[in-house]
Amino acid sequence: MMRRFAAAGALAIVALGGAALAAAPDFGAAGVIPYDPPKPAPPFALPDLEGKTVRLEDFRGKALLVFFWATW
Repeated sequence: MMRRFAAAGALAIVALGGAALAAAPDFGAAGVIPYDPPKPAPPFALPDLEGKTVRLEDFRGKALLVFFWATW
């Protein structure tokens, strides 16, 4: 009799565990944010230290670090 309960319990655990593994993960409940590909930067122009206007499009195809710094 005890073997029957043990076998039924083991079967239930395997069946429930298999069902849990087959379910699709709920990423929203886990707080996972889906990846959105980066968007291109909007076109803009700024003066450099010599007063010459520099446009973002002048650097197309090159790595560029734009660093805005303020002292307020």
